[in-house]
Amino acid sequence: MASPTRSATTVTRDTPNDPRDLLAHVGPGADLLVPLSFGEPVVLLDVLEENAEQLERVRIHQMNPIRPRAYIRGEFGDHLRHVGYYLGPGSRQAYWDGQCDLVPNHFSELPLLLRQTTTPTLVLAAAAGPDEHGYFSLGTNADYVASFIGEVPFFLEVMPGQPFTYGQNLVHVSQLAGWIRSDAALPTVTRREPSAADAAIAGHVAALIPDGACVQVGVGSIPNALLTALSGHTDLGIHTECLSNGLMRLVEQGAATGTRKRQLRNKHVATFAVGDAAFLAWLDHNPSVAMMPAEWTNDPRVIAQEPNFMSINATTEVDLMGQAASETIAGRYWSSSGGQSDFARGAMYSPGGKAFLVLHAQTSSGRSRIRTHLTEGSVVTTLKNTVDHIVTEYGVATLRGCSLRQRAEHLIAIAAPEHRDELRFEAVKAGLLH
Repeated sequence: MASPTRSATTVTRDTPNDPRDLLAHVGPGADLLVPLSFGEPVVLLDVLEENAEQLERVRIHQMNPIRPRAYIRGEFGDHLRHVGYYLGPGSRQAYWDGQCDLVPNHFSELPLLLRQTTTPTLVLAAAAGPDEHGYFSLGTNADYVASFIGEVPFFLEVMPGQPFTYGQNLVHVSQLAGWIRSDAALPTVTRREPSAADAAIAGHVAALIPDGACVQVGVGSIPNALLTALSGHTDLGIHTECLSNGLMRLVEQGAATGTRKRQLRNKHVATFAVGDAAFLAWLDHNPSVAMMPAEWTNDPRVIAQEPNFMSINATTEVDLMGQAASETIAGRYWSSSGGQSDFARGAMYSPGGKAFLVLHAQTSSGRSRIRTHLTEGSVVTTLKNTVDHIVTEYGVATLRGCSLRQRAEHLIAIAAPEHRDELRFEAVKAGLLH
């Protein structure tokens, strides 16, 4: 089997490399790290696939791939394989078909996990820049790869849509194995309009968030509705996993200023960003935004230092003891843990903090999402001992400090009315109610 050509490459700020120069840095058994979502370097991954038969036991480690690829589907055998840490649209079907692996993790611990279980040799990432000082920005991302700046070399793909952002995601040309320019476009984001149920859930949560709170909000129709409901608040802080259009609007409206934060005061903090073209333009060279590594943003010990920290995330099912399954749907793997547990635990220790898990009371087919027992095959993402508030369109169930009997009562009260009698009957059979 032929080996990739090994040759020294010269890296300068002013002259990009040839994409095939990447191959000189990918030796046998290499562990390559790729950022999640918008941080994917399209052309660099194309080069690896085009030359996959020359590679030996190369692994690409990534959360949430957004583009389906042949190597994710296992088409190159042991030459080039995907190792996943969160299922995305580019890997979900491949995982279901047994073509790639999924490693359980907390987002905050992923850099540590990668150091303990792999030997990272190169980071491949989309980027913006370089600036006049020789720095490139990882743009929409810091996530787990920013933790490896200075530890392993980076090979960057400067893409026209990537914003130049600030924080701990800047890489100097001296830290690069190489870089290229490409005309690859970032994915198009479609905004889901909130439903009446989304708006009701948002109203319940917004009423419990005080002015000056520091918020972490996920993405989706319920978070979109919540961010609209928070527009009348003042002096909110942003310390979140994903920065999005809705959070941008809170900043533009003056609702989010960050003035009461204790860490990176006056900065809007995230570890990655996803949004439309207007959002990306707002992000570009925006000094109020700080993109930070996930091992800092998602560390419960860091989160706990912000008073009145409010964590809002989605879940798919909750049982009557309060166990939340957020990474499976009807018992089938859909995503992974992400940072949900990180933020729930951080909020628990924050003075005045609250953690909310939100979900519709029933599925589109009318099946209750509040269940006596989780669906067989479901995975517990947030433990019953950590869960704080569960919110549906019918209200808020506060579980922290409640007995199992009280939890069952509170959760049945926010289930869809047509399911409550059956849930009570099943709760008695399960010994939760008497």
